[in-house]
Amino acid sequence: MSIKPVHIIGAGLAGSEAAWQVAEAGVPVVLHEMRPKRMTDAHQSGGFAELVCSNSFRSDDKFGNAVGLLHEEMRLNNSLIMGMGDMVKLPAGGALAVDRDGFSEAVTTILSQHPMIRIEYGEIKGLPPQDWGNTIIATGPLTAPSLAKDILKTTGEDSLAFFDAIAPIVYKDSIDFDKAWFQSRYDKKGPGGDGADYINCPMDKAQYEAFIHALLEAEKTEFKDFEKDTPYFESCLPIEVMASRGPETLRFGPMKPVGLTNPHQPDIKAYAIVQLRQDNALGTLYNMVGFQTKMKYGSQTEIFKTIPGLEKAVFARLGGIHRNTFINSPKLLNNQLQLNQRPDIRFAGQIMGVEGYVESAALGLVTGRMAAAQAKGKACPTPPVTTALGALVEHVTGGFMDGPKAKFQPMNVNFGLFPPIEHIVYKDADGNRIKGKNKTRYRKRLMAERALRDIQEWV
Repeated sequence: MSIKPVHIIGAGLAGSEAAWQVAEAGVPVVLHEMRPKRMTDAHQSGGFAELVCSNSFRSDDKFGNAVGLLHEEMRLNNSLIMGMGDMVKLPAGGALAVDRDGFSEAVTTILSQHPMIRIEYGEIKGLPPQDWGNTIIATGPLTAPSLAKDILKTTGEDSLAFFDAIAPIVYKDSIDFDKAWFQSRYDKKGPGGDGADYINCPMDKAQYEAFIHALLEAEKTEFKDFEKDTPYFESCLPIEVMASRGPETLRFGPMKPVGLTNPHQPDIKAYAIVQLRQDNALGTLYNMVGFQTKMKYGSQTEIFKTIPGLEKAVFARLGGIHRNTFINSPKLLNNQLQLNQRPDIRFAGQIMGVEGYVESAALGLVTGRMAAAQAKGKACPTPPVTTALGALVEHVTGGFMDGPKAKFQPMNVNFGLFPPIEHIVYKDADGNRIKGKNKTRYRKRLMAERALRDIQEWV
């Protein structure tokens, strides 16, 4: 029997994952990508699954962190994004970081050579015609204005928007290692790491206070009129916005000094520490962790060079900022992730209202499996809500909402999205009570173990 192809618009992380899942199910795919014919404000290449912000997929701890659990669930589901990420991973402590260019090249190559996938380049300027049938829109937070406008015209729902900022990247050979040193926080080893995966630049109290003052006084990027009322996403705030919330905010955020010892001055505890994480396989580029910014380029170079160890830093890329948009998914989508007004259309990825590379790819995985099942005349159920995949689906389809005033916001995967386990006995094998942080870790592990059991049937 001839199976009609699934059309997928957008070859970012979600679209690439969806295309892979559909094709691997034996269903033909037409993958539409507008780059490089039309670029966005943030992308720099025409490669698939380009990472425009950080190169980190965050924690890889499947028992202690929700995103690490999501990694594992996706691996169990033959995820392309996780497979390629594992293949080009870089040292990053307990996190999974990837070679930015190598990752995109790997995803592009494997999809381009897949016998079930046909790639068509060019912008889709509106909602696809209904005769396309089974379609996935995975255009991400930088959806072309013409398509975004048509989505709003069809749905009648206002799209929400927020800003996403990009961290600077520094050439390693321009860093002064008489002041900086390699170490992971608490010497923690991660995938491909050795416990010394970050470059650390220490600050004393006077240096930190001068740095905060400079951040607050720096020239900032001026927003266009239509952008001025757009809220930031709380998990990706520009560094100067964090500084404006109080002088100690950064010391308890990306510049926290805990778990690190300066070998140049082992008896002196740093007041604050800037960390840089490897950004490419060669180890020549490092990005400034948590230093996304909307400062003007001149201010960035001037201020960041006051950081000890970065006085002579050469920047491969300075920080930037772009607007992200997403649909009001709980009102617009059903539990098969289909548009209520157009059931022939599904959405996938960040445009649905999830945040993060892995979360976007995860919903591409789920949507791809649902579309593939539909193409075969079958139905793919949603993953159990007790799993990370199921919790994300529940988030975007409205399960999180509480009352008519609830406001839909983008969210990373977290254990707060999972249903609790009732009647947990907080005792160890010897019968001793588990307290404090150990109690929290124990609860997370139980939820992760439950998720990994429950995902098996869906796999």
